[in-house]
Amino acid sequence: MVINGEDIGSGTALLIAAAPAGKGCLIDATGVLPALAAVPPSVLAGATAATIVELADPTDPQTVLTRIRAAAAAPGPLTLYIAGQLHLDHKQRLIHLALARTTTPTTLRYTALPWHWLASELKLRRPGSTTVVVDMVAAPEAWQQLRAEGLVLGYGIRVYGRIVPPPPRRRIAEPAYLKAFATAWRSGLNPPLARLHEQAAAQVGPADALFLSIGDSSVPSPAPPVQVPGLPHQPPAPATENTGAAAEEDPLPAILAAAHAGRHSEAASLAAIWEGWALRTYGTGSVQAIHWLEVRADLARLADDPARSCELWMAAADARLARQQPPDDPAVESAVDRAHHQWQQLRDPQRARELGPPLDALRHHVPGRRPGAVEAVRHRLELLNTTPPAASRGAAP
Repeated sequence: MVINGEDIGSGTALLIAAAPAGKGCLIDATGVLPALAAVPPSVLAGATAATIVELADPTDPQTVLTRIRAAAAAPGPLTLYIAGQLHLDHKQRLIHLALARTTTPTTLRYTALPWHWLASELKLRRPGSTTVVVDMVAAPEAWQQLRAEGLVLGYGIRVYGRIVPPPPRRRIAEPAYLKAFATAWRSGLNPPLARLHEQAAAQVGPADALFLSIGDSSVPSPAPPVQVPGLPHQPPAPATENTGAAAEEDPLPAILAAAHAGRHSEAASLAAIWEGWALRTYGTGSVQAIHWLEVRADLARLADDPARSCELWMAAADARLARQQPPDDPAVESAVDRAHHQWQQLRDPQRARELGPPLDALRHHVPGRRPGAVEAVRHRLELLNTTPPAASRGAAP
């Protein structure tokens, strides 16, 4: 469905609804399209004149990327509505949006749309001109990562939505969140999206859903079970490696307060947003970007996710070494020590086996100041690799 409006004051809405066929389907994604199609185009696009592009069960990631790129290049406001399911690429640990072809762990990278492709296209747009509304189910591993990190697209993009864990076996989830939006609009109501998000979140649940609300600071944040409030229009520049942002506007205390209050998704999402801003502003490998990477590592620890914390601390150590910081630099040693500690906390033998070799290599390069640290990693790896999988369930060695 394509409805073309006038060029002046025009906006674009891109509707993407997709899910794999067969047993891999977790959500009736296209079930929301008739409801959205009945909404006035001007409401969907947030402009008097509107172009509405609908992608129902697309199968090719490159085709979807082409449509996203064209929509992102259009003048005026852009709103994306996405219903579908998210999966995690085991090799690169990246989130993907599944499309209509059958997706397996080995074919995911070829049959699904990498989420960072979407982020890359949208980050080129003027801040404040883009809104993304999502209603999605996350496969088990993707759900675990999203609960720790949230779903981030970058600075200047408004994001509202609901992500839920996989439904019980042999059941298909409904895009009830987006349907609640459509119902309100069809009744003649058109409140600010932040308010509409709050109403939809209160209506549809479930209690363990991850609700996303990243909006302009001028729009009050709603209060669903889990939320991510808006950031300032212009993030302050990190002043030093240790303090992060300027003291008068340092976001870190609020992020840590959210984590200590149990709002781990909120804290992780905000930290990831600030890390993305630091990457764009100062570049990959900058002390500012590493600072936020280490914040995310510690937030994963607070969220009781030792595997993710270990991964992030190792990434921070690698980033510091890439900056030519020596192996005996206290910051490098601290990052490796923390990665080692989190690895020791792992009670999943399979994840411990996966993370063990890179930690072993890192530990040999950065032995640290604790006697026996290198030998401790090697000893546990040997135990993990010699324990039969059936017998290793439960507490890892």
